[in-house]
Amino acid sequence: MTTDQGLRPPIPAPDLPAAPPSGPAHDRPRRLRLPRPTGPRQAAALLAVLVTVTAFCAADVVARSFPFGPRTRTVNDLGNQYVPYHAHLWDLLHGRADGGLLVNWQSGFGASFLPDLGTYLTSPFALLVAVFPRDEIDLAVYVITVLKLACAGAAMAWLLLSLRPGRWWAAGLLGASYALCGWTVASAVYNVMWLDGLIALPLLCLVGEWVLNGRRPVVGVVVVAAAWIANFYTAYMATIAACLVLLLRLWLSELPRRRRLAAAGRAGLTVGLGMGLAAPLVAVVYFGTTHASPGRFRDFTPVATQDLLARLLPTTYSFSSPALYVGTTALLLALALPFHRAAPRQVRTGWTLLVIVVTLSMQWGPTQLFWHAFAAPQGSSYRQAFVLCALLVIAAWHSLSYGPPDRRALCAAGALLALIVALASRSDLVRSFAWPVLLLAAVGALVGLALLSRTDGERPLGDGRRSVPAVFAVVLLLGTQLGEATATSAVATRMRLGHMDDYAPWGDRRQQQAEAIAQVDGWPRYRTDPGREQTVGNDPLLVGGQGAQYYSSHTSDLLFRTLTALGGGWTSGGRSLQSLDNAVTDVIFSVGARVHSPPDPHQNWFPQDGSRVTVTRQDVPPLVTVRPSGPSARTNVSAFGASPYRNQELLLGTRVYTVPRLTVGTGAGKRTITAQCPADSEVYLWAPHFAGTARLTGDSARGLTGRFRSDRNGSKIAAMQRLGAVPESGRLRIELSPNGTGTVPDGAVGCLDTARLRTTVERLKATGATEVTVSGDTIRAELPAGSTGTAVVAAPRIAGWRCAAGDAPAVPAREYYGLIAVPLDGSSTSVTCTFHPPGLRLGTVVGGASLLTLILLCVLTAVRRRRRFHVGRTTLIS
Repeated sequence: MTTDQGLRPPIPAPDLPAAPPSGPAHDRPRRLRLPRPTGPRQAAALLAVLVTVTAFCAADVVARSFPFGPRTRTVNDLGNQYVPYHAHLWDLLHGRADGGLLVNWQSGFGASFLPDLGTYLTSPFALLVAVFPRDEIDLAVYVITVLKLACAGAAMAWLLLSLRPGRWWAAGLLGASYALCGWTVASAVYNVMWLDGLIALPLLCLVGEWVLNGRRPVVGVVVVAAAWIANFYTAYMATIAACLVLLLRLWLSELPRRRRLAAAGRAGLTVGLGMGLAAPLVAVVYFGTTHASPGRFRDFTPVATQDLLARLLPTTYSFSSPALYVGTTALLLALALPFHRAAPRQVRTGWTLLVIVVTLSMQWGPTQLFWHAFAAPQGSSYRQAFVLCALLVIAAWHSLSYGPPDRRALCAAGALLALIVALASRSDLVRSFAWPVLLLAAVGALVGLALLSRTDGERPLGDGRRSVPAVFAVVLLLGTQLGEATATSAVATRMRLGHMDDYAPWGDRRQQQAEAIAQVDGWPRYRTDPGREQTVGNDPLLVGGQGAQYYSSHTSDLLFRTLTALGGGWTSGGRSLQSLDNAVTDVIFSVGARVHSPPDPHQNWFPQDGSRVTVTRQDVPPLVTVRPSGPSARTNVSAFGASPYRNQELLLGTRVYTVPRLTVGTGAGKRTITAQCPADSEVYLWAPHFAGTARLTGDSARGLTGRFRSDRNGSKIAAMQRLGAVPESGRLRIELSPNGTGTVPDGAVGCLDTARLRTTVERLKATGATEVTVSGDTIRAELPAGSTGTAVVAAPRIAGWRCAAGDAPAVPAREYYGLIAVPLDGSSTSVTCTFHPPGLRLGTVVGGASLLTLILLCVLTAVRRRRRFHVGRTTLIS
């Protein structure tokens, strides 16, 4: 039977004479000694941490990536969502955010924040941002990423030694293999919150071990709750994986059927209570998704077999295939398990079948949907790949814990690896630089395992010292793992930059924007929009201000439809809403200051209007205005029509646009649009499905060039753009420079009467709120006496708002073309609206019931133990 310490179990040797207590060094055998840790699990965890952190940071050094080089690591959603949300958390922790835990007043003109908090920021590691300077938010997120990886490796190493005793250094090596698996380095390091699931899986499997042995029932419930609170999405996948592992462990155990059923019941109760404790947050997140924009999703298509197998190999990369790399050593050990005669047949069969079944489930549509909580993912289709990586590592551990595979098993594993490589070689994912890394890793792993197998039968000295070949085998295996993990992570880091949008870390551009916003910020008297020329998808959270821009998995469908009807643009299938630089919408949403930045040079846009960040001011009404009662009974967002100009007028309450007839032609090799409008009016172009630039020709254009960004598949829509002023002749001409195939709709041009708009602003100011106060989840407005009609709050009427006029009881808010509305009868001089996130009340009830149940179970257990103690003591005395 193996033990946890040393390279192999000590074999008693009573026939050997004891070593002399002292003597010349040349009289003693020359042996190398590995340090003996006081606890094998602690030693394994520390080794996993050391290998994981070293390999991950070394990979960034090799790739010359932040913070060790000039290349940014902020790609895709890391730049658009996770860094900005961590910056907002920094503001919350330091008391500088506009809003609180329930409402985020900086994004989407007022968004529900608790679902975002539960999706992106409830990991305990996220709180570490508070100790970093605000302008080092990118470094803070990087440090959090490294710490999560280290904890995942340590947790897996601890789990392995809990499943079976064995070599502590091997558990540490396999723990690092799991932490630096392909899913981690290819997909999860820029989706920071997913890494909590990487930590949760081995912890939940540990809970299964406690359940199996009837230990730590309360701690088990707490671990389950913590996993689901940290990130419910990957915790769901990790929980399924832990249940599969527990079921297999029950099948492999020799327990009677009754005890197996009891253990399964305890597991169900533990998971149920843990999820119940997390319900106040999970329920809010769930209901947030039900009210979110539908997005754009593609049907699942399984990847080709050669691509699937290719992702088992080091230094392969692809966005749309499952990243299953766990290291060549771990892969060889997992492949050797079915042929390892030292392991019991049931163990070999059970773990091998589990790996095969989970692999097949990733390639079938219904089970693929099940893994993703019955919601098709927007983006990568294999977010559960870390589950298979974990099972491969656990299978590898079972292979090694029964002793190193013998020559027969290693030959069979090598043959299977050769077959995998042969099939994967037909995949485009195996690039030329992968072959030398694969060759070195395969040779290192095979030689290391062969040496380990040969030295496994050697008789050590009584003090545990090991032979040079055994130590060399360990060093070779660790070096192989360290080298190929570094190479795989470095390749993934470099190739992401060529396949995804990337964004610069905090620098001069953002610093200038933040300073400009801070100087003019007048919230809640008016909003300050960070500007149309966005740096990332959540500029308000990153640099400050309050605007339309908002990117989240919980972007409200109502806000999406409202802004789209008003001419707004978006990406990510409607989940990432953009700022709308329009004078009318600025009046509607009380945007009194707007930042104008040059195009972001990191996106290869070269500034045309200078390189300074500027701010323009506009006279706007307060956040709460009073509108007269209209004859129309339809005042919801469905009342909008096809023209964004008419929709803006409907929400404003006044006709301010001229929408002329258009003439489309070709001049000087370019597409042109000509129209007739009142002189000196402001020209806007609405072309949601056009990609390219548009310019108003003539002196009155004032050098403005509108940049339109859309795509053919409908996941990106261009926003309305301001082009300049109509010349004195009243005839305007717009030159279009398309980047590809696109369309310009009828009614694309609108000419704004700015004088009439100013008159409307004065009227809204005269009848609007005299004072507006905002505190966290509540907005209160003082109104002129005798106000009648409808009080309209310049915030989207998302689910959860309740309002009251005067001292009346609060009722669900009404809607005024997508905004919050409160009827007025002339007797009230104030309006108060408070936000209650949908699902919070239900989640609180479930959480309270779970907590009460847990307390009752603890009390009953304590009473039962006390009774057993007294009965035993009485029996002993008698």
